[in-house]
Amino acid sequence: MGKHLVLVGGGHAHMVTLANLHQFIEKGHRVTVVGPSEYHYYSGMGPGMLGGTYTPEEIRFATRLVVERKGGVFVKGRAVRIDPDKRVISLESGATISYDLLSCNTGSYVPSSTICSPYMPNKDIFTVKPIEKLMDAKKAFIAKLSQNRLKTVSIIGGGPSSAEIAGNVWQLAVNYCTMNSTDSDSKNIIADSKNFEIQNSHIMPCIKNMIPQINIFAGKKFMSNFPENIRRMVVTTMKNRGVHIFEEGYVKRIDNDYIVVGSGSRYQSDFIFIALGIKPSDIFKESGLPIGPDQGLLVNKFLQSTRYPEIFGGGDCIYFKDSPLDKVGVYAVRQNPVLFHNLMACLDNQPLQQFNPGEEYLLVFNLGGGYGVLKKKWFSLKGRPAFIVKDLIDRKFMKEFQSIEE
Repeated sequence: MGKHLVLVGGGHAHMVTLANLHQFIEKGHRVTVVGPSEYHYYSGMGPGMLGGTYTPEEIRFATRLVVERKGGVFVKGRAVRIDPDKRVISLESGATISYDLLSCNTGSYVPSSTICSPYMPNKDIFTVKPIEKLMDAKKAFIAKLSQNRLKTVSIIGGGPSSAEIAGNVWQLAVNYCTMNSTDSDSKNIIADSKNFEIQNSHIMPCIKNMIPQINIFAGKKFMSNFPENIRRMVVTTMKNRGVHIFEEGYVKRIDNDYIVVGSGSRYQSDFIFIALGIKPSDIFKESGLPIGPDQGLLVNKFLQSTRYPEIFGGGDCIYFKDSPLDKVGVYAVRQNPVLFHNLMACLDNQPLQQFNPGEEYLLVFNLGGGYGVLKKKWFSLKGRPAFIVKDLIDRKFMKEFQSIEE
């Protein structure tokens, strides 16, 4: 008799499994996929979507469409608790789903409750994940810019996510202000990163005066976890765009339209992005499952819960016991084939495959304006070539999995 496989989340680590969902169905198994949205957005292209390099349609995967075409069942909802003994998942709606085998790819979120209340009167505060938040931020940003009510934009956080958001906010502002300028000369300069690398020298003085001030509140040191040469490349790019980087202490709170840092200084801001780093979904802690120091699902070398062999996981939501992994999409992509193999093997009572994190990964930042910074081991690259590398890799990844929809 067939068994019931449930996938919670349609993220990067489940892509190969989703592409081969029909294989489970053909063997007589039932498959249910639970997700908060009918689409999954690729986070690696999120800042580029904010800046206008990509459309939302270019960076998303039609999860529901694929699941239903492959013969599975898609349930739109948010899983909030797992009962591993009864093998039941509870949804936010109150509904429950039982399972024989479970795989979790619930992703991560940006914590913001420590510095701002959900009842803040200032509505122009956005976390950088989930990607849908960036879509909302883009609409609000353009609306406020068009009304000439946007003078200062702030990004809270000192890592690469802050740099990518700052750079792409700058690109978005340059594009919008250029296209809406009444200066005839500025119309000859289309600030479009799809065609060329935007530099300050390309931008007319009248356009520069329309662009809001962009501030990064980086804590004690911006990009502190990276080699000095990489840090210098990013910092130089930010400063060349007029971005101010504050390193006088961590943000204590957001007080209406003001950001208050550890030194006691207060900075007015019209628009705020929160990029404080990501944390795994709370579902595993709330469910009493074994978790790692970061509260991610604790998994063994087979991407399997250390206590419950019928529960697997991948991506940002897990803590890999053998060798803790950075929260980057490349590991989710590498986990794809292993997770698919092990889910099928578990249902067929076959040997499981070990996950090998692999060698040091290629790291590329999209800093907006067609400009990137690339790092792989000892090698580094900056400028338009680095952006092109990232663009090609990201588009290839999306093309591969979007083809499943056809």
